[in-house]
Amino acid sequence: MQEKGKQRDFISRAGMGMTVIAWIIFLAMMFGVFDYLISKRSNPNQNIVTTMDGYQKEIMLQRNVYGHYVSNGTINGSDVVFLLDTGATDIAIPESIANEIGLEKGRAVYVKTANGNTRAYRTRLERVAIGDIALYDLNATILTNITGQEILLGMNFLKHLEIIQKGQTLTIRQ
Repeated sequence: MQEKGKQRDFISRAGMGMTVIAWIIFLAMMFGVFDYLISKRSNPNQNIVTTMDGYQKEIMLQRNVYGHYVSNGTINGSDVVFLLDTGATDIAIPESIANEIGLEKGRAVYVKTANGNTRAYRTRLERVAIGDIALYDLNATILTNITGQEILLGMNFLKHLEIIQKGQTLTIRQ
């Protein structure tokens, strides 16, 4: 009789353990789903598709929930996230991201930004791309007062492209 009680206790504990493990897996999956949905809200352009019309490359970006155009892209082959900014003269890179992707700091300059006056560093970028639209040998500024994971894609990139905004969509052609 005591043997049956021990067996029931073991089965009960095992069942409880399996229930706890199932809940942990379920909560982890829900966290992953919600994290994905939140990232899609701030960057709906995570998978850029480039179309070709003759010799012209074209990408279409969707505006995010905050009204900005944010897109995945690359700098010198490293994956980055761009915030298209027609008010920025150059490509503006937070210092932490510049360090991550191995950009060299050039001469120090002082610049006026939306976050105030700050010291920055000049640098050159070999290749900047969104989808298959790429430009080469561009100036950029490494900013010491910007935090976050988005790089401001300024006019020294955008001025070489045809840009058409209609509704919630921005079409970029090269």
